[in-house]
Amino acid sequence: MSIVPRRSVLYMPASNARALEKARSLPADCIIMDLEDAVAPAMKASAREQAVEAAAAGGFGQREVAIRINGVGTPWFEQDLAAVIRAPVHAVVVPKVEDAVTVQHVADQLPEGMALWAMIETPRGVANADEIALAHTRLQVLVMGTSDLAKELRVPHRPDRLGFLYSLSRCVVAARMAGIDVIDGVYLDIADTAGFSASCEQGRALGFDGKSLIHPGQIGEANRVFAPSADDVERAGRIRQAWQEAVTAGNGVAVLDGKLVENLHAEEAERVLALSAAIARLRQG
Repeated sequence: MSIVPRRSVLYMPASNARALEKARSLPADCIIMDLEDAVAPAMKASAREQAVEAAAAGGFGQREVAIRINGVGTPWFEQDLAAVIRAPVHAVVVPKVEDAVTVQHVADQLPEGMALWAMIETPRGVANADEIALAHTRLQVLVMGTSDLAKELRVPHRPDRLGFLYSLSRCVVAARMAGIDVIDGVYLDIADTAGFSASCEQGRALGFDGKSLIHPGQIGEANRVFAPSADDVERAGRIRQAWQEAVTAGNGVAVLDGKLVENLHAEEAERVLALSAAIARLRQG
């Protein structure tokens, strides 16, 4: 089972050379060099050049590196895409994706080995999440853009995220249907560590694979919450062993700690073990 850890996905402004340099040593699973929201219009061209140069210089270890370009219909989209597809990055992140056509248009231009991540941050994007998720094999990740979505839906940023729950769950279902990952939106109050932790816990409970971040100080907690705990890994190992013994004995079920273990539990245990192993490899690299 091949799994890529995406517990922590950190945005770094591509216009800030110091931030890009710092990103090489941060323990985030994924780094997104941002050409969009974090960059003023006058800085777009230089930020684009700086992102491509930083990617070419390398030094990011085994973590995934992506570049978020400006959206379709903006003055910078075509130049951003043309530059990024020549850069040695894992993925291009496209903001405000609203339909399958956009996914197909971008994906068809990507070189071999480069993936596409689509941001869902408008009502139309949420409504079309299913078709977006299934639009192209190059699409590997859906990323929630909850800041823009809050404005579009006219909902407040409450601790319980009540106004977002439908949109969040709809996109999780779309991602699971397509067999791809889905990343929760950012938490804007950098100083509110308790609130951030609660948001991560809620995101994991909703089914997200990780969280997008706006500050390095948020990395550690996101990594903790979206990783299997030691108890999770220990139990998954015991489920695997119990299931293997049952299969060897010709049984379709097993019993562990008085609870029934079926094929679906064995499959989930394998996923937990594979994610734990992938996280360990990322730490070593």
